[in-house]
Amino acid sequence: MRYGIVIPGGEPTAQCEMAQAAEAAGWDGVFVPDGIAIQDFSGEPVALFDPWVMLAAIAVKTQRIRMGPLIAAVPRRRPWKLAKETGTLDRLSNGRLILAAGLGAAPDDGGFSRVGEPADLKTRAELMDECLAIVDGLWTGKPFSFTGKHYRVDKMIMVPPPVQKPRILTWVVGVWPKVKSMNRILRWDGIVVQKYKGEPGQKADPEDIKAIREFVEKYRNCSNPFDVVTGGRTPKKNPTSVVSHVKSLADAGATWWLEEMWSLSEKDFRRRIEQGPPAY
Repeated sequence: MRYGIVIPGGEPTAQCEMAQAAEAAGWDGVFVPDGIAIQDFSGEPVALFDPWVMLAAIAVKTQRIRMGPLIAAVPRRRPWKLAKETGTLDRLSNGRLILAAGLGAAPDDGGFSRVGEPADLKTRAELMDECLAIVDGLWTGKPFSFTGKHYRVDKMIMVPPPVQKPRILTWVVGVWPKVKSMNRILRWDGIVVQKYKGEPGQKADPEDIKAIREFVEKYRNCSNPFDVVTGGRTPKKNPTSVVSHVKSLADAGATWWLEEMWSLSEKDFRRRIEQGPPAY
């Protein structure tokens, strides 16, 4: 099991300091949110910064820890620009980038219906599938062409390619057990697990993880490693139960735990980082 931490916000300099603290405390990954203009549950605007700029800053301030957006709203991005941004970040970080991709926050993160972009799930799913296919092709550094419903690429060569081979590690949100969503994740390198019709904040349990791992092993036609990514919040008030819970997920087949603490103050968040991951 590897352990990542999601930085919920803060000024750019503070986020870089948190990433450095996470690296020093033994965390394996650090992730930043992706949003244009969003509100909290009370309707107040949430302060967010561009994830690629933040990740570039984190890349030059750290040496070991992996990093990525959580979750990149792929349907509102131009594929060729996303390929260049991620390829550059992978070079800058010496192969430490993880692209975690999803359809985008519902109903809108400021980059869909509010600015005239498609917001329905069907179209967003089509856009994401085509976008990821193009990005994957452009990452090769070889001549690439593509013709789809939404995008076209004509004999483009994008160099230099990323450091990671055969491609930048790509996770995709998968809604368990929806068939279309689960079939999509089989093409990539990992699943960020969501539960179908789950309650807000509800996470996958060990039975879900075990079933997902069995699904992947049965239907994925690829021998490359595959990550099963889950997470939640593990306060240190009861370390024994925390360790037991994370171990049960690892035993079921999870490979990453992402610590999510959206409501903590910056002081408490830093303290949690310094306590280190919930390793067993």
